[in-house]
Amino acid sequence: MKVVHIIKATRVAGAERHLMTLLPALKASGVDVTLLLIHEPGKPVEEFAPEGVPVVRVPIGRHLDFGVIGRLRTALRQLKPDIAHTHLLHADLYGGIAAKLARVRRTVISRHNDDQFRTLIPLRIINNVLWRLASAGIAISESVRQFCIRVEGVKPEKIHTIHYGLSMPQVDRREARANLSAELKLKPDAVILGSVCRLIAQKGLVYSLRAFARLDAPNAVMVIAGDGNLRGSLQAEARALGVADRVHFLGWREDTAQLMAAFDIFVAPSLWEGFGLVLLEAMAQQTPIIASNVSAIPEIVLHRETGKLVPPRDPAALTRALNELIADSALRRHMGLVGQDRLETAFSVERMTEQTVALYEQLV
Repeated sequence: MKVVHIIKATRVAGAERHLMTLLPALKASGVDVTLLLIHEPGKPVEEFAPEGVPVVRVPIGRHLDFGVIGRLRTALRQLKPDIAHTHLLHADLYGGIAAKLARVRRTVISRHNDDQFRTLIPLRIINNVLWRLASAGIAISESVRQFCIRVEGVKPEKIHTIHYGLSMPQVDRREARANLSAELKLKPDAVILGSVCRLIAQKGLVYSLRAFARLDAPNAVMVIAGDGNLRGSLQAEARALGVADRVHFLGWREDTAQLMAAFDIFVAPSLWEGFGLVLLEAMAQQTPIIASNVSAIPEIVLHRETGKLVPPRDPAALTRALNELIADSALRRHMGLVGQDRLETAFSVERMTEQTVALYEQLV
C-alpha cells in the first residue's frame, strides 16, 4: 500500500512534529510512505525530514497560488499512490483537488485543530465541499471531530478520532533541573513553573502571569520557552505586575525534553487546543500539568490524576491550583508518575500507527 502525505510547512510545529513521528512508524509497519512538502520560496524547511521517508518539495508562490495544483498533480501522477493524505488548509484544498485530477482513488483529510477562523462562512463552505470529496477523515481529538461535524458538516461516520502518539526518552530530572538552575541562576529551593509554546493569544500566557503574581510562594519562578508576536507585551505585563525578576523568557529552544524534566509544574492556560502535543511531552518527563479545561485538553490531562484543570481566562482559579501543587511535592511526584503511565498506555506511537493503518486498509 502506497500513501502520500501532503502538507504546507514554514517551520516544524505541532502537525509537522506529529508527521515526524507518524511517517517513520507507518513505514516500519509496511506502508510505502512519501511526503509531499509544499514550501514557500526560500523556505525549504530542510529540518522537516521524517527519518527514512522520501520528501518531494513542491513550491508555492503565495497563499492563493492555484498553479501549485498542477505541480502537485504532476507529482502524484509520478508517485501513483493508493491514498493521498492531506494535512492543514493549503494541503486540504490544493492537495485534495490535485489528487482528484491525478485520479488518486482514495483521499484522507487529517484535521489538527479547531481554530476559530474555520467558523467563517467561506471556509465552512470550502471545507464542506472538501469533506464531500474525501474518502475519510482523521481528527486528532474527539473535540476536533465534533467541531468538524458541527461546523464543517462532515458526516459522523466519515471522520475518526486518532489521538497523537509520542515516544520520547526520559531525561534525568535531577540533571535537567541542575542545568536549568545554573543557566538561570536559580536558588536551590526554587519551584519552577514552566510553559513551552508559541507566544500568541491562543496560549493564554497573560493569565498565567496574572496568576503567578498572586501566588503565596515567593520561591516560585516562571520559565517561558518559545517566541511569537506577544513576547514584548508579555514581558511588559510581567514588569507591570512586579514579577519580571522571577519570569524568564528563553525564546525558541531545541532542548524541549530537558526543559520539561526541569520543570516542577507544566502550565498550559490555553484558550483552545486541537490537541496539545506539548502536554504529552510533559507527561513523558513525569511532570504534572495544570491546564485549561477546554477543547481536547480534558482528553489528555485527567483532573486530580495527572494534573489539574481550571477554567480558561481565570487567574484566580489558576493561582489556587498552582498554590496547591507548589505546597505538595509528593502530590506532584504522584501526578507525574500517573501521567507517564497514561502516556504509555493511551498515547503510544504503536496505537496511533495501528489505528491509522487500519483506516487505510479499510479504504483500499
